[in-house]
Amino acid sequence: MLKTHTGGRIWLVTQPDHGNLAGYLAAHWGNQTFRTPGYYTNVPDPERLRAETVFAVAQHDNGWWEWEANPDLDHLDALPLGLADVLKDQQAGMDRWRLGLSRFPKNPYANLVISSHAYWLYAVRILPQPNPAFTHPLFWKTPPETLYPGSQDAPQAFLSELEQQQKQWTSLLRSDPSASDWLAPESLSPHVRLLQLCDGMSLALSSNLISARDGLTKGLGQDEYDLQDVPRQSWTDRVTICVKPLGGNLIALNPYPFDVDPLPVVLPVQIVDLPPNRARHFQTWRQAQGPQMLTFQLVSA
Repeated sequence: MLKTHTGGRIWLVTQPDHGNLAGYLAAHWGNQTFRTPGYYTNVPDPERLRAETVFAVAQHDNGWWEWEANPDLDHLDALPLGLADVLKDQQAGMDRWRLGLSRFPKNPYANLVISSHAYWLYAVRILPQPNPAFTHPLFWKTPPETLYPGSQDAPQAFLSELEQQQKQWTSLLRSDPSASDWLAPESLSPHVRLLQLCDGMSLALSSNLISARDGLTKGLGQDEYDLQDVPRQSWTDRVTICVKPLGGNLIALNPYPFDVDPLPVVLPVQIVDLPPNRARHFQTWRQAQGPQMLTFQLVSA
């Protein structure tokens, strides 16, 4: 659950809704300036590769399904715990990745991209020299240790586990003549990076994880930030996109990566006044509350 305190209210966005938003952004990625996913290199059936990539972006947090259906509640406000609090249980976090990566055995490429996303979230605090091109937007302002506390033994073992799974998915893809070329680094790397970037943009619209700065919390989508190492025409052609709110829920991106301008964005949000005034039982209250639809428009600068 993405949980933001702002303006005397609590804003709640579920992980599945956040993931769907990230997938929506990936589905609209690409124009004359930015290459469409699936087309970073010449591969057979690029549209199938694009579909697998968009699916991976949309489902990257599917391991949260069960938790979101029956979330752990905060004893202070009786609402679901926020993401940062839930992630204090490091083992449970890794188990959610394991669960999510077991759901789609028919989609080895999607699993490869999602597992790479998980890999770099942990590698940034384990490897002595992690690849800076795969630094998640979460870690541009917030040290990773605050999100993944505890010893490095379990995460190190988890990285090894991911590497073994990736070998299996890679083997399946190599046996498919129409998909073997997808594994080339110049094809795979932009798609892994795209997941990180769409995840970061969705988090900035859905929570304050990206926008919180210097102890100040702004409204959703109200902070300026840069997206770094954004693939443009190829993996070796990477640029920085400046994301700048213009007011009135208009957000400008320079340069602009989407196929529609402006790109409308709709996000389901449950908004709770402080202090919460609701029935004793969370599930009854939750189902009785229709979400509000928060709307944004992403526009070129």
